[in-house]
Amino acid sequence: METNTTPKRKPWVNWLLFIATVIVVFLLGLLANSVIERRSESKLYFQMVTEIPEWEPRNEVWGENFPREFETYKSTLDTSFQSPHGGSAMIDYLEKYPELVVMWAGYAFSRDYNQGRGHYYAVQDIRQTLRTDVPQPGTCWTCKSTDVPRVMNEIGVENFYAAKWSDLGHEIVNNIGCQDCHDPKTMNLRITRPALAEAFQRMGKDVNEATHQEMRSLVCAQCHVEYYFKGDGKYLTFPWDKGFSADEMETYYDEVQHVDWVHKLSRTPMLKAQHPDYELYMTGIHADRGVACADCHMPYKRDGGMKFTDHKIQSPLANISGSCQVCHRESEAKLLANVLDRQHKVEELRRITEKNLARVHIEAKIAWDNGATEEEMKPVLQFIRHAQWRWDWVAAANAVGFHSPAEALRVLGTSIQKVNEARILLTEIFVKKGIKTPVEIPDISTKEKAQEYIGLNIAEMQQTKRELLTNVVPQWVAKAAEREAKMNN
Repeated sequence: METNTTPKRKPWVNWLLFIATVIVVFLLGLLANSVIERRSESKLYFQMVTEIPEWEPRNEVWGENFPREFETYKSTLDTSFQSPHGGSAMIDYLEKYPELVVMWAGYAFSRDYNQGRGHYYAVQDIRQTLRTDVPQPGTCWTCKSTDVPRVMNEIGVENFYAAKWSDLGHEIVNNIGCQDCHDPKTMNLRITRPALAEAFQRMGKDVNEATHQEMRSLVCAQCHVEYYFKGDGKYLTFPWDKGFSADEMETYYDEVQHVDWVHKLSRTPMLKAQHPDYELYMTGIHADRGVACADCHMPYKRDGGMKFTDHKIQSPLANISGSCQVCHRESEAKLLANVLDRQHKVEELRRITEKNLARVHIEAKIAWDNGATEEEMKPVLQFIRHAQWRWDWVAAANAVGFHSPAEALRVLGTSIQKVNEARILLTEIFVKKGIKTPVEIPDISTKEKAQEYIGLNIAEMQQTKRELLTNVVPQWVAKAAEREAKMNN
């Protein structure tokens, strides 16, 4: 006969277990309530120290509410980070690559072309460049300042674009910053430049339906894109109607017959790419995997228990652990080597293209000088136009092609092919005209020699710029300070 040997639990033990259970449940309730409160606190994290008006352009006002972000933003003043393929120090590209002077003959870029020093220097650099000595429209200010949305709201977008660049100088004084990307009430990312929203509309899309992750690239795409000034009103327009690729934008420009300038030597109706970073990125693996611009250029960082976005916008190579290694588990040395290897390959093809483009412009001039007809030159000029556009689509973008190395190499390859087609046709013209080949090319081995060859008087231009900076810009600054003093009242 089996017997139950398990001892019976005494009544007081049951009561003890019951009381313990009640205590545990009570403590879990307190914990849950604490978590809910913490979540509420996180939602109220944006409680303002100072109220931010709708079109507040002053970054320091935003900084009173968001000191961590503001301190990292101010650190973009640091230009010490420098590498052969990225950085924030100023580099004179015309001095480094003198062929560019000839490639841009007749265009303001042949005067002055430096690497951008980052958002904090945007206003200062556009004032100082020799490119703004020629008459420029107000459109040129569009991506340079948090004052732009304010002025657009006050005078209208069309009037902003149609104004003279110099007439808006006293209005545009605050550097690229907070208001360009954020709603002052909610801190949500928003689009403040109408050209991007308008481009989306023409493609049948609504930028307001973009996800938060997409917005972390689109706020950058307001400015880091290819664009042109459309019509007499110089209306800022993104040529995305057919797509983002160099080929699709080239077709768009040909159909609307857009010409940025006529080349001084070759007489080619030229296109000038701006900085199509977003378009090149869209053809690459990071865009395909859903990685946003901010993931690499504005990685998250921590200050104690606070997680926030680093607003020191810079090359990811300056912070590989915070950018690349978030996804890639290789060592910093290995990742840096991977980046530089791809960039070296792009730069190698880019330099081949530049040397050939500078030469073909000079050869075209020789053909014209020896009686070539417009009918003979028409296909030559079309090849030159397309070749330089495709080179520029890669060269003008940041990161030396790394945003999409395969596409950058493909586009440069087609550029080389087209410039060689132009040179073959020119050789046929030379034979017809009895011109001995190869033709003699002038010495353009330095920036100074190249600028002298295309007829630039740089000393005179520098004097004109000094007069602007000495006599006019201080008036702009004083007038802006007077306006901003009233904003505090």
